[in-house]
Amino acid sequence: MEGMQQELLGTSGPYDTPGPAGGAAVGADAVLAGLDPEQRAVATALHGPVCVLAGAGTGKTRAITHRIAYGVRSGVYQPQQVLAVTFTARAAGEMRGRLRQLGAEGVQARTFHSAALRQLQYFWPRAIGGEVPRLLERKVQLVAEAAGRSGLRVQRTELRDLTSEIEWAKVTQIVPDDYPAAVLKTGRDAPRDPAEIARVYATYEQTKRDRGVIDFEDVLLLTAAILEDRPEIADRVRAQYRHFTVDEYQDVSPLQQRLLDQWTAGGASLCVVGDASQTIYSFTGATPDYLLNFRNRHPEATVVKLVRDYRSTPQVVHLANGLLAQARGHAAQHRLELISQREAGPDPVYVEYPDEPTEAESTAHAIERLLAQGVRASEIAVLFRTNGQSEVYEQALADLGISYQLKGAERFFERPEVRDSVMLLRGAARAGSDPLTAGAPDLAGQVRAVLASRGFTPVPPAGSGTVRERWESLAALVRLAEEFEAARLGAGGAADLAAYVAELDARAAAQHAPAVEGVTLASLHAAKGLEWDAVFLVGLSEGTLPIIYAKTDEQVEEERRLLYVGATRARVHLTLSWALARSPGGRASRRPTRFLDGLRPGSSAPGGRSRAGRGGVESGVERSAGRKVRGPVKCRVCDRTLTEAVERKLRRCEDCPSSMDEALFERLREWRAGQAKKQGAPAYVVFTDATLMAIAEDVPASARELALISGVGAMKLDKYGAAVLSLCAGEVPEDESEGDQQGETPGGDSGESDEPA
Repeated sequence: MEGMQQELLGTSGPYDTPGPAGGAAVGADAVLAGLDPEQRAVATALHGPVCVLAGAGTGKTRAITHRIAYGVRSGVYQPQQVLAVTFTARAAGEMRGRLRQLGAEGVQARTFHSAALRQLQYFWPRAIGGEVPRLLERKVQLVAEAAGRSGLRVQRTELRDLTSEIEWAKVTQIVPDDYPAAVLKTGRDAPRDPAEIARVYATYEQTKRDRGVIDFEDVLLLTAAILEDRPEIADRVRAQYRHFTVDEYQDVSPLQQRLLDQWTAGGASLCVVGDASQTIYSFTGATPDYLLNFRNRHPEATVVKLVRDYRSTPQVVHLANGLLAQARGHAAQHRLELISQREAGPDPVYVEYPDEPTEAESTAHAIERLLAQGVRASEIAVLFRTNGQSEVYEQALADLGISYQLKGAERFFERPEVRDSVMLLRGAARAGSDPLTAGAPDLAGQVRAVLASRGFTPVPPAGSGTVRERWESLAALVRLAEEFEAARLGAGGAADLAAYVAELDARAAAQHAPAVEGVTLASLHAAKGLEWDAVFLVGLSEGTLPIIYAKTDEQVEEERRLLYVGATRARVHLTLSWALARSPGGRASRRPTRFLDGLRPGSSAPGGRSRAGRGGVESGVERSAGRKVRGPVKCRVCDRTLTEAVERKLRRCEDCPSSMDEALFERLREWRAGQAKKQGAPAYVVFTDATLMAIAEDVPASARELALISGVGAMKLDKYGAAVLSLCAGEVPEDESEGDQQGETPGGDSGESDEPA
């Protein structure tokens, strides 16, 4: 019984006696090495509540795993008392791997459902009695049966929508009788009459009770209910876990928050991590409100913002920031402006096509060119709004003989060829001297030999389709064996077939699939949390993005965030495309998504002011944005990376010594006042004080040098460049020599420039 208890709760000793913090205080400071100042602030904030607002690509997983490891190795945390919670098995597996590398063995990293299920399985006999009800893995079939028993005829295509509605109701804690009113109150677009859905929902719940089964939402609900109703059980759980970390906190649902409140009610330390600008699952019941209101619930919380983007080039980051600059609503008020820490790369490319097949074929050819340049297929992704858009891209890639994998399709370890292969490998491992592996020089060779009986060959088969897909699955198992063996040998250990099979079993349990060497095709939702060297965002037209049924302002804003998530998946290459018609020869009635207004060449931002380069986007012709892109800016005095807008403009820390030419600064202010008076506009419309200070500190000698100063765009360079350079050279500008110089306009510096700070 004790062994089962330890297994279910993840402890290595008796439930009430946490083990020692391995490596306490030894090498704790080494954990902090390589962290930037903000990540270090996260890692050293060991006592909650802590709220980390982390933009895309800013190293949030690095920050929170180093925080946990630092707490363990410094002796502040007992590893068995730490629970890190995330939303996907893949993310939990990645977190566990990083924690092991950092010497934080014993720390639990699980999904909400996995952690809750373990507690439910352990405490159910004591709290309820008997065995835990069987978990219903696929609720669609039961929903179909409930619909039939409710007297409804439901098409197969409707079943998924009905199931999603029931899931939404359960995670938002809405019972069947209240469902119609909740739909009306929230403005939700129900797939059928709400009263009918409520009837199916009630029948579904009754059918589960009759058959003694529970679904995944019940796991959270029942665990929370047991902790609420049985104080002695809640006390045991709270004594076990004293430190909680919740990743992707913007995606938490009311039901998950209810469970989290029970876990932390005993005064446990809580650290949450999230980004409201990546909230894209509200249709499932997720809400960023808990993240955005964290400081209200915890006034004493430490809040750290991570904005240094280590994933994407300045060009990609600039576009991503531009997408959010036009956002509206509660989440938009808390957006983070990212600052790329990478070297410059190619500009994003905008392409307009006459029809969808041409868009798909041209995208496939662009991928072919990237492959020829040495970009790996697994580092390329095509992302679209709906899964129904994938077929034309599958065909286009297959026509060119380019392998691909469809994200969100059948799980890797559930593929027939993978199940059969693992079974054969397990048998060979048990046999020890299996004839299949005789003579193989290493682990990878043994795996190749076993999989050869399932059709694996060193060279991939020609063409595409099922045969190629099966080969890609087997090839992924071979590559994983090579990586596993290299890692074991590198750590001074040994790798044999039995250990490799154990690794496969562990990965299958966590759904931690190996990478398949092929171009990824995925919906924007499925791409969350992933990244590639090259990303193609396709089908970016009105009606598709935002999707046609996004009616309310908040629904449209979530569609904008979806595009932002897609753009921030790209490290280097980013292409955005749309088609004017669905089919060749069709009426060209489509227009590119409104979210690109002011960003793509030739377009204007809402309100009419152009924010992009001159010219338009020609049909089927790639054109880059050609906008000024700012990467990491270092302080000219102390070499610190600057994050504040004014500091970046001045290229120095606010506290570092200034080299400003005071006399030049005053001449520039006087000249600006005269220009403002002639235009009948505020002085800041000409240049802000911060821009004038930057000019006076880093006096330009040419138009090129002046253009490099933040706040001096192309239009202002054309309009004012000659006058500013004359002032910098100690000369009188031509317009002032005509007697137009005027005094300072009162209050002229009270506003903000329309140029980026």
